[in-house]
Amino acid sequence: MTEHSDPNCIGKNELLLQTKKNIGIYGLQVVMVNGTDYLPPFAYSIGLRETYQHPEVICFGLPHDLSHAIINDVASIIKTGKRFAPGAAYADIFKNSHMAFLVVDDRNIKDYFGGALNYYGERSFSALQLIWTDRNDKFPWEESFEKEFLYRQPLLDRNVDFKFYEPRNLHTFTTKQWLDHGQPILRVVHDHDGDWQFLTGDQMPGDISIVALEQMIKGDPTLNELWHLDYGRAADRTHIGGAWTITEVEEEIEEDIEE
Repeated sequence: MTEHSDPNCIGKNELLLQTKKNIGIYGLQVVMVNGTDYLPPFAYSIGLRETYQHPEVICFGLPHDLSHAIINDVASIIKTGKRFAPGAAYADIFKNSHMAFLVVDDRNIKDYFGGALNYYGERSFSALQLIWTDRNDKFPWEESFEKEFLYRQPLLDRNVDFKFYEPRNLHTFTTKQWLDHGQPILRVVHDHDGDWQFLTGDQMPGDISIVALEQMIKGDPTLNELWHLDYGRAADRTHIGGAWTITEVEEEIEEDIEE
C-alpha cells in the first residue's frame, strides 16, 4: 500500500520528497486531490512508469479511500506482469461492474498530473484514465449511462478544445460588444447557481446576449483556460492572453450582468 497526499494540503517540495520515499518503498505514490461543488475529486499514480514501465493511472469521481484502494489494486495487478489496454472492459477490480481505460491526451497531462510532472521533470510519461461504470454497468459513452454521474468523469482522451464539465450547448451570458464587435472578454464569472458570464466590462443591461458555451470557447480559445473556475469565483485579465486573476464573488451582490 502507498501513503497518499493531497497537493492542496502539502507543499510541492514536501510532496516530491514523500513521492520519492514511497516509490522507493512501495513502487508508487498515490496522489489524491479534493473535489469542490463544481469539480470532482480525483486520484492518480506516480511511479508506475518508472517501476513497472506502465502508464500512470488516474481515476475521477470516487471517494478518496476507494480511489486510493483502486489504484493500489491496479498497481498490484500490473506488478504481476499484466498490462491494461485502452478500450477493453475489465472485471478485475469491481465485483459487480466493469472498468475500462482511456489514453489521456498529452495536452491534458498538465491539468491533472502536477505532482507527476514535478517528479519526472524532463522525462516524459503517458497515462491511462480508469473509467468506472454506473449502477447499471454502463460506461459514460453509452446512451443509457446515468445522468447523475455524467460529469463526475471528464474523459481525458478527448475534448482538449473544450475542457469544461458542462454540455457544449449550455446557455451562457455574454455581451453584444463581444458578439457583434469583437471586443475582448476581460471578466468571467461562474455564478453560485452555475451560470457563466463572459463580460467585456463596458456592458449595459441591454447589451446582454445568450450564447452556447461552445460558441464562447470557439470564439476565444483562451477562455478554455478557465475550465476549473469554481462556483462563486470570478476571473479578470487586462487583455487576451494575459494572466487571469481569480477572486471570490459575494453571493448577495452577484449582479455583474445588470451593471
